[in-house]
Amino acid sequence: MQRKEVLKAWGKILAGRKPSLSIEITKECPLRCPGCYAYADSHVGKTRNLRDLTDYRSETLVHEVLRLVDKHRPLHLSIVGGDPLVRVGELTVLLPELLRRDIFVQIVTSAFREIPQEWPDDPRLGIVVSIDGLQPEHDLRRRPATYERVLRNIAGHRVTVHCTITSQMMRRTGYLEEFVQFWSARDGVRKIWMSIFTPQVGEQSPEILSSSERSLCIAELRRLRTMYSTLDMGDSQILEFANPPASPAECIFAQTTATISADLKTEIAPCQLGGNPDCSQCGCVASMGLAAVGHHEVGFGVTAGRLFQISNKIGAKIDQLRSDRFRKAA
Repeated sequence: MQRKEVLKAWGKILAGRKPSLSIEITKECPLRCPGCYAYADSHVGKTRNLRDLTDYRSETLVHEVLRLVDKHRPLHLSIVGGDPLVRVGELTVLLPELLRRDIFVQIVTSAFREIPQEWPDDPRLGIVVSIDGLQPEHDLRRRPATYERVLRNIAGHRVTVHCTITSQMMRRTGYLEEFVQFWSARDGVRKIWMSIFTPQVGEQSPEILSSSERSLCIAELRRLRTMYSTLDMGDSQILEFANPPASPAECIFAQTTATISADLKTEIAPCQLGGNPDCSQCGCVASMGLAAVGHHEVGFGVTAGRLFQISNKIGAKIDQLRSDRFRKAA
């Protein structure tokens, strides 16, 4: 993150606004991936599932997304789902409008369908493709978005590959290196990010890493980052997996990102995972990245995280004053 971007984000926080916005642009997805947090019964709320919501399409979707963006005025927008490519036509209309607002736009997809060649080659547009391990496991879990189909559908684009590490992957020596090696060698893959599966409190799932597997995973990622420049994760960021933020209130990523679900009204809380995430086992790559930034000392023994906490409290008071004035005016 460049100095200019940090200062702009800090200004947003002091003004009582979150610099990042994540929109679940659709509730639809052709995949049924094991462990997907978006379709967990607790993701949207205690009594609703993502599929229970009414979502939008066509001109209405374009209009409502732009309305949300203009309301929140984020610096960074993540478009997720479901799978955003279900609404590929609407995205093709939206992208020029979003880039015109000088927003960094990140689209997170399984690449189950071709990414349009007319999408702009713009440094403010990031395409993140989710891959579930090596081909045998991925193709089983992610059909119809098989390796063959993904490679065909990302051709001509520069993408970031994201993989969520599960316990099954850690049971085979060399699995992570084989994955990083394969995707590093692919034309068009500019970065690789790796998260660790994050369960809900009390969840029992075969995806959850044991404590020993988590320690092994951290050590392996630290080794691999020195061997593959495409693995775009700093050493301090990887080390945060060993001691993640204790709660959403202490997670800078959760505190600086608003997540809106597919009805474009419901806010996902306490973070983008929804429900009651087990923060002691958090493996969110974005959370770890900002946690590492938070531990950086900015001077006089003050960390960036402490500066954020102070700024966030100031911003909350300013936001409250703004809300009070709005209610009086109404």
